[in-house]
Amino acid sequence: MLPQDPVILLSVVNTRLRDGCSCLEELCALEDVCLEDLCAKLAALGYDYDRESNQFK
Repeated sequence: MLPQDPVILLSVVNTRLRDGCSCLEELCALEDVCLEDLCAKLAALGYDYDRESNQFK
């Protein structure tokens, strides 16, 4: 289960992407979360997913 706090969520998601998931879709499937909802939460903080670096920037 991913944290609900957006700042902690950003940290956890980027760590998981760096350490074990090859893409955002894989992470969302493993965590059973909606990709669009996750992106919206992090976009509210000003972060967007960068596919090339596999992280939110």
